Amino acid sequence: MRTYGISLNVKGWVRTRRGSKQVNFIALNDGSTVYNLQIVVDIEQFGEEYLKPVTTGACIGVDGKLVQSQGAGQTVELRAEKIQIYGTADPTSYPLQKKGHSMEFLREIAHLRPRTNTFGAVFRISHHMAMAIHTFFHERGFFNFHTPIITGSDCEGAGQMFQVTTMNLYDLKKDENGAILYSSDFFGKQTNLTVSGQLEGELAALALGEIYTFGPTFRAENSNTPRHLAEFWMIEPEMAFYEIDDNMQLAEDFIKYCIRWALEHCADEIQFLCEHFDKELTERLHFVLNRRFVRLTYTEGIRILEEATAEGHKFEFPIYWGADLAAEHERYLVEDHFKSPVILTDYPKEIKSFYMKQNDDGKTVRAMDVLFPKIGEIIGGSQREEDYDKLLMRAEEMSIPYKDIWWYMDTRRFGTAPHSGFGMGFERLLLFVTGMTNIRDVIPFPRTPNNADF
Repeated sequence: MRTYGISLNVKGWVRTRRGSKQVNFIALNDGSTVYNLQIVVDIEQFGEEYLKPVTTGACIGVDGKLVQSQGAGQTVELRAEKIQIYGTADPTSYPLQKKGHSMEFLREIAHLRPRTNTFGAVFRISHHMAMAIHTFFHERGFFNFHTPIITGSDCEGAGQMFQVTTMNLYDLKKDENGAILYSSDFFGKQTNLTVSGQLEGELAALALGEIYTFGPTFRAENSNTPRHLAEFWMIEPEMAFYEIDDNMQLAEDFIKYCIRWALEHCADEIQFLCEHFDKELTERLHFVLNRRFVRLTYTEGIRILEEATAEGHKFEFPIYWGADLAAEHERYLVEDHFKSPVILTDYPKEIKSFYMKQNDDGKTVRAMDVLFPKIGEIIGGSQREEDYDKLLMRAEEMSIPYKDIWWYMDTRRFGTAPHSGFGMGFERLLLFVTGMTNIRDVIPFPRTPNNADF
């Protein structure tokens, strides 16, 4: 279809303006793509004084005709007939001038960084990953289930939770033993921001069959690392009648679906990030897409790592049966030994949560972790313990009060069934798909220790 000569109205933000006294070229971007539209401006037609506010960062609207570009770098350009200035950006104070900016600096201006090519690409990919997630589960008959953000229980039993209260912190009421009285608080009990929607998701799966949650979760973990956030989003499917093998297959199908969606719908963004940030990004995405995930037990994985150590491979953290694997161990299995994504199963029960189904050996549980190149664990899950007595005993061993999980235990009393599920941090997925190296750079406004700006 011939498009040259058609009249268009475009609106966006000025990336650059350059040219001579006779003609200027404005690079305009509306946020929908990594590519700019070149606007050709006849200086005599508009006057230098009128065009003076059209600087980097300004917001304008342009009426004009689309023509074939005479210069290199683009196939079409817009010859301006009318320019409307919506908002100016003082070049002496606007921080996103045409030069290189560090990731650290851009985090300090998180309210403006979506205007950069890099973060525009990252956040468009974020949208498409959310669409892929909902589409994947919808096509397979799963139901989206909303679990509470404010909760009175601790899913992981870790105690690293943000407390929610309406009480005056400067005048807390306490009993004779010094314990805080929550009877006058909004909920009449101690409450926190959720670390996971899993427990409530299990209840839904034991009624609706197959469900998934996709919402914000919170960890008050003082980990100031490139892989941790205090506020992040989790995708957590829970499925009735799924054994551990079914769970592993769903996890593999799910993440491959997301990567395939990214390659199909975000090709320009991925190419840009590959060219400017991670030369191996596209290759790594296809690496995962084109390989069947290797499945092996934790015990087998430890044996492989111990053999690597004996052969001279240096790990920062020690390897022994019962150790919680570090990212370096996980990446060795994926990148060096198998050269394929790995699903590790049957972990020691002492390093896993109370709700995981116990194996007959009495030492391990039917946990599973999906391990990827570059980032290590990207998915964690398990078959859940459906036996009431075993679950209760394990909860008691881990000092989880029955009064906090009585409702969860009820599902094992009334029509219990085998079931499984897993969780994936949305930002961990984005780290892999974008090739970014710091999790603070795949979420618009990161929440980390000593940082709750914007």
